[in-house]
Amino acid sequence: MDRAFENLIESTAAHRAAVLCHPVYAMVSDLRSLRVFMEHHVVAVWDFMTLLKSLQRRLTCVDLPWRPVPDTNLARVINDIVTVEESDEIAPGKYLSHFEIYRAAMAEAGASGFFVEEIARRGIEAPSVPVACRKFVKTTFGHAEEPIHVTAAAFLLGREDLVPAMFERMSACLPARGQGHFQFYLRRHMQVDGDLHGPMARDLLKSLCRDDLIKWEDARRAAIEALEARHALWDAIATAISQQEDTRQ
Repeated sequence: MDRAFENLIESTAAHRAAVLCHPVYAMVSDLRSLRVFMEHHVVAVWDFMTLLKSLQRRLTCVDLPWRPVPDTNLARVINDIVTVEESDEIAPGKYLSHFEIYRAAMAEAGASGFFVEEIARRGIEAPSVPVACRKFVKTTFGHAEEPIHVTAAAFLLGREDLVPAMFERMSACLPARGQGHFQFYLRRHMQVDGDLHGPMARDLLKSLCRDDLIKWEDARRAAIEALEARHALWDAIATAISQQEDTRQ
């Protein structure tokens, strides 16, 4: 099982590196470019919960009447992740979802939530939403409906294992002042995903795939799809930032 997981990491390393080496991080260097980034990236913050809730639905019991679940260890893993993502303690006695923290950061920066609101209201194919945003969400929704080991692979390789490294690069390029909520959001994910949720998601995927080589191949395919969708989203954001700069000039 450990060797199969190592093979998965090796076979997706180039796609991961392409996301982490993308020029978009360095382009988000002022308030205007940050607004463009957030207005597109918020769709990934929102649709993340679809992956997570898909896993929770299948690993725990959320139906009535309640029934015991087959694997309480996996149920605990996913419930722990949901608790933080859906109701993180941001101050003593104050709880917010990570999506709500992100929206607070958008409000602070003066960014519009139009794209994610359109997708939530009109569906994935909302024509007023950039193509890359629609494709990203469509990829996520597709993975959420696939067999659970596929969902878990997209969740790990496309999100929990990737996010800390992405956000570390972004944090280093941001303006020093005026982005308190966004910096908090980045730091919280670097901490939680890097130290807790990433390792938990790795154990989850290993438990779901075990020694089944077909499942590991499914996991590889899903991971590459998720990483390619992320790269395409970064391309679109980089283009939008460049177009904004051209307009200003």
